[in-house]
Amino acid sequence: DDDPSIRRKGRGFNPRGAAGDDSNIKRRGGFESLAGEDSSDRAARSIEGWIVLVTGVHEEATEEEVQDKFADYGEIKNLHLNLDRRTGYVKGYALIEYETQSEAKAAIQACQDGLSLMEESLSADFAFVRPPAASHGGGGGRNIAGSAIKGAGRDRER
Repeated sequence: DDDPSIRRKGRGFNPRGAAGDDSNIKRRGGFESLAGEDSSDRAARSIEGWIVLVTGVHEEATEEEVQDKFADYGEIKNLHLNLDRRTGYVKGYALIEYETQSEAKAAIQACQDGLSLMEESLSADFAFVRPPAASHGGGGGRNIAGSAIKGAGRDRER
């Protein structure tokens, strides 16, 4: 582990191979995570900001209308309305990027409180979420009722 001939790379190591400044890094079962992350909140930040997935967007809604509706909850860094290539209409969802998590949460809460656009009820959630903590059991075996799961542990090549 302390062999100077082994070169270690990655977060938390300096070029000499010894552990670097670990003041903002905490270890979880062999993996590192930043100390600022709150494990109770499952929302995950993208590289550029907090992205909210808004569903229920009317097919004739414009980018400006969505921007005006969600600008009340914080500064929008980026907004994307995906269009259907065949029809040219909105596919029914929008991706809205906010700088801070509190702005994104405010927009999500507004949708939960009944925000609507063009008489369509909107729903929203974070586009990126951390998966639930993995239970350290196997992938197959028995379900909750105790009966064997069909195909559990069986080789897929057969």
